[in-house]
Amino acid sequence: MAERTLSFKDFATDQEVRWCPGCGDYAILKAMQRTLAEVGAKPENTVLVSGIGCAARLPHYVESYGFHTIHGRAPAIATGVKLANPALDVWVITGDGDGLSIGGNHLLHALRRNIDLNILLFNNEIYGLTKGQYSPTSRIGTTSPSSPGGSVGAPVHPCAFAIGAGATFIARGIDIDQKGLPQIFAQARAHRGAAFVEILQNCIVYNKDVFDGVVNKKTAADHQIPVRHGAPLIYGKDRHRGLRLNPDKLCLEGVLIDDHGADALLVHDETNPHMAQMLVTMTPPLPTAIGVIHRRPALSFNRAFWNGKSRARRRKVESLLRQGNILDHR
Repeated sequence: MAERTLSFKDFATDQEVRWCPGCGDYAILKAMQRTLAEVGAKPENTVLVSGIGCAARLPHYVESYGFHTIHGRAPAIATGVKLANPALDVWVITGDGDGLSIGGNHLLHALRRNIDLNILLFNNEIYGLTKGQYSPTSRIGTTSPSSPGGSVGAPVHPCAFAIGAGATFIARGIDIDQKGLPQIFAQARAHRGAAFVEILQNCIVYNKDVFDGVVNKKTAADHQIPVRHGAPLIYGKDRHRGLRLNPDKLCLEGVLIDDHGADALLVHDETNPHMAQMLVTMTPPLPTAIGVIHRRPALSFNRAFWNGKSRARRRKVESLLRQGNILDHR
């Protein structure tokens, strides 16, 4: 009997979805459910692991195995899941506070080890669940209950953090982009190794429209640039602008194509970490890069762990798993 083709509804649970009305998490959940259906994922082979925060509720709403764990430790627990059963499709759901504050250490090591995990970081530049304190990604000047005079600390740039940690797949998406976001998720899932996806997410209550300059439909074409491997870096409503490397300052600059010619534009090379570094740190008036920014092949930690030279270790681990509590066998 042929297997039934699943739809996004098959990945929806019977739980009431409880986020603030208008929260960007609703759109991310829909993109997640659509992606799992479109790539042919199976609920029984899919695992979502989250920490603490608004984003961490997502596993409750996806028909799969799920772990709602402790603050910042989702990457560590997901690592254990993946090593115990490499055949599972493991996703880490985290936020800018959960993943880059208390969980920064765990996230760093998951990326540098290149564990075969799909890590989705919802970035709304604020602590939402704990009522609006500034987060590691909050911009200088952000006012909040914990910074009434405005935040003075320099923010963390999630994708730049991922580059520094040696991530082999780095992408950025937008919560409401129901065309582009599922495509990014699908590419992250297909990558062998740690796939890191920053999602610009709107907190409707505590940091409303912080990304409006990037996502507003009227101006988005001028303030975001879709990146695709092998394609020139072009943006603008009329696709009249592009990015080139300034020959004197050796940095990216936006130029009019009519003034410099199409041949002067940079062509996106997702395998080039130096280009990725420039793309993820662009600030206005340069546009925000959206899409797969960096991708390169590398041996994943879990594959190295289970390779042919580790058969004795594998037998030992499998024996412990079959016998129950590993702590009893230390």
